Amino acid sequence: MHANHLLLEEPIRMASILEPSKASFFPAMTKIVGTLGSRSRSVDVISGCLTAGMSVARFDFSLGDPAYHQETLENLRAAVKATKKLCAVMLDTMGPELQVVNKTEKSISLQEDGIVVLTPDQGQEASSDVLPINFSGLSKAVKKGDTIFMGQYLFTGSETTSVWLEVDDVRGQDVVCLIKNTATLSGSLFTLHASQIRIDLPTLSDKDKEVISTWGVKNKIDFFSLSYTRHAEDVREAREFLSKLGDLSQTQIFAKIENVEGLNHFDEILQEADGIILSRGNLGIDLPPEKVFLFQKAAVYKCNMAGKPTVVTRVVDSMTGNLRPTRAEATDVANAVLDGTDAILLGAETLRGLYPIETISIVGKICSEAEKVFNQDLYFKKTVKYVGEPMTHLESIASSAVRAAIKVKASVIICFTSSGRAARLIAKYRPTMPVLSVVIPRLKTNQLRWTFSGAFEARQSLIVRGLFPMLADPRHPAESTNATNESVLKVALDHGKASGVIKSHDRVVICQKVGDSSVVKIIELED
Repeated sequence: MHANHLLLEEPIRMASILEPSKASFFPAMTKIVGTLGSRSRSVDVISGCLTAGMSVARFDFSLGDPAYHQETLENLRAAVKATKKLCAVMLDTMGPELQVVNKTEKSISLQEDGIVVLTPDQGQEASSDVLPINFSGLSKAVKKGDTIFMGQYLFTGSETTSVWLEVDDVRGQDVVCLIKNTATLSGSLFTLHASQIRIDLPTLSDKDKEVISTWGVKNKIDFFSLSYTRHAEDVREAREFLSKLGDLSQTQIFAKIENVEGLNHFDEILQEADGIILSRGNLGIDLPPEKVFLFQKAAVYKCNMAGKPTVVTRVVDSMTGNLRPTRAEATDVANAVLDGTDAILLGAETLRGLYPIETISIVGKICSEAEKVFNQDLYFKKTVKYVGEPMTHLESIASSAVRAAIKVKASVIICFTSSGRAARLIAKYRPTMPVLSVVIPRLKTNQLRWTFSGAFEARQSLIVRGLFPMLADPRHPAESTNATNESVLKVALDHGKASGVIKSHDRVVICQKVGDSSVVKIIELED
């Protein structure tokens, strides 16, 4: 991987752009989160998605009931066994989402310059004149001239499936709107988004809590995506709720930033959350279009410096119905990688798109190409400068391991860890080679039974750029003798060789703990 590493700042031979890319065991260092649903819930399709490069499966509870998602999850588990590819599970809540209730599921046509009334009276039938909604407080939140977007699933920006409304009048609990463009909406679910307006609903609804405490606990979810995170307090409340659910105390919370309120409190949210999802669907209509890229770059930079994973959404919308992305979308994926994002999240593209496997494959290829021209040297210097001096012990070891690996052109960095923290710190410095995170299980007890930790930590690294986990034999303790460490290292090297990451005469950087000391060493493999 390091041999192909170029810099955009260097002159690139135009002919070299057309040279075929070399195959790699890892499709890309950047991770791909795929949403499983109607078009991607069979064992065969999920197996194809895993082979193509999906490492996190997202379950969106805005659609479908727990039984539906449980069946999909069982298929995912069967696909993981069949493909021998690890995959983490992310639960995404509906949160305070505004929806139009269309019980008849009839198509609704709205005409430009016409009038439509949004009403909380759900007893009324949805029509071109009246749209019942699931929130009675909208009339108190909006005023004349405010903007409301509406669309199938979510406002896409497509003029045929999305509607732009302007509030014309408020009559009691009803909101009278002027229709700004002609469109036809079909299906049972239309989503509303009131631009730059605070919606007085709890971030974690009672329905969300029920789903988490039943489906989430039963399936020991790895990641919880907190929709419409607006304040750091939202994350604290969610963490307190999860901590009471036993098996979910280790679940990582990813704050989903979807509106200007979340943007204004971004720094505090980042401190509390385990990771950030830049939900560009709603965010892209809450912000002026010319400001979206600025927020993305600033937010990704802040996440990078904090060493917390950042996930970017809505990059290849057109692939929901097409086999190829647009040129702008392909460039958008690459720019997200060059900005420093950890993962790309695919929503409708894999949930109900016609080509879920091909979408994951193409996004992975674009990520891989962008990684080859990622300016790691500049990024490394910026990160070291941001961390400042004196560095913590772990930070110093992590940065030294990456520096050494780049200097000796190592093919891989192997890190032994029990909590996963050391491996994530190494990945924070964005080495040009994969980081093999060997998670050493720890035995722990709650006084009633003994359990091994490690599976959570291994799966949770599947959303971190450049980090590839393997679970070590639980008989090998994390802090042990040199002889035991050598036997675990042999297993890790054998795994690297079998997967094609390590070859004869390659140099490998090892980061491990020996007694109370952390050690970075370089080894050169023999035949």
